[in-house]
Amino acid sequence: MNPSALHTVTLNPALDQTVTLARLRPGEVNLAEAVAANAGGKGVNVASCLADWGVPSSAHGLLGRDNAAAFEALFAAKSIPDRMLRLSGATRVNIKLADRESGDTTDINLPGLSAAPADLEALAARLAAEAKAGDGAALAGSLPRGLPDDSWARLCRQLKQQGAWVLLDSSGPALAAALAGDALPDAIKPNRHELEQWAGRPLDSLDALIACGRELLARGVGLVTVSLGSEGALLLEGNSVLLASLPPQRPLSSVGAGDALVAGLCAAWREQADPERRARLAVAFAAAKLRRIGPHLPARAEIETLAAQASLRRLP
Repeated sequence: MNPSALHTVTLNPALDQTVTLARLRPGEVNLAEAVAANAGGKGVNVASCLADWGVPSSAHGLLGRDNAAAFEALFAAKSIPDRMLRLSGATRVNIKLADRESGDTTDINLPGLSAAPADLEALAARLAAEAKAGDGAALAGSLPRGLPDDSWARLCRQLKQQGAWVLLDSSGPALAAALAGDALPDAIKPNRHELEQWAGRPLDSLDALIACGRELLARGVGLVTVSLGSEGALLLEGNSVLLASLPPQRPLSSVGAGDALVAGLCAAWREQADPERRARLAVAFAAAKLRRIGPHLPARAEIETLAAQASLRRLP
């Protein structure tokens, strides 16, 4: 087992309040079947899923003091080292409306904390002290108000200079700034829409996605993974192009499936997996997450079963 440490970074975490409905009827009174509140945000979800898999990772980022208890409870329950900086105010709340009939989830994301450049500098200093050469780092999610678009690019540059392997899962101007920088992430995980935003054109076929992914490989990104929802994931690395998929799952909640996929990529990196094993783990983590509310995975054996069932298609 590779002893390298993993670090997750979440600059804009959230408390995810998932409301489960038999069927969502817009414009009508809807009666909820259940409600669950979970500490979330992309990097927090990644750390939580990795803990369930049995791989330790530390959680870095920015957290509001006023409602930190749910995060602290999650970190304590899963033995995740808490390296989050506390800021004044409350972490944002995201409302998820899970429609059991359709399997769709409607997101209502509320505004959250404002952060200052000094907060980013304090976080960077903590990462400088803790991340070592050979470690891995997952930088995940959106940016809070008050931080510049190049915040992920700055952290990526620093971590690369420290000798860390860096995976970035973000979108919009923050992703564009990181991909325009002088120290590109080793891996990225956009979905189709996020990749279209970056490319500035529709990517409505596998050929178009592959061509765009190869543009990123040519720029110097080592691994491009495009999550495609129920269609699986497209993974490009070197001369390898794999489409990995599983049979349709009946989702309990689709919230965090992309974050689970990132956790699968991190787990594969830590075990120094080959491209096929990495593709299988990525889609297995995502599919397993669909069966859970909150940032949790089932037992490792269940995930390995899904990984073995994954269909891999090698593309030219």
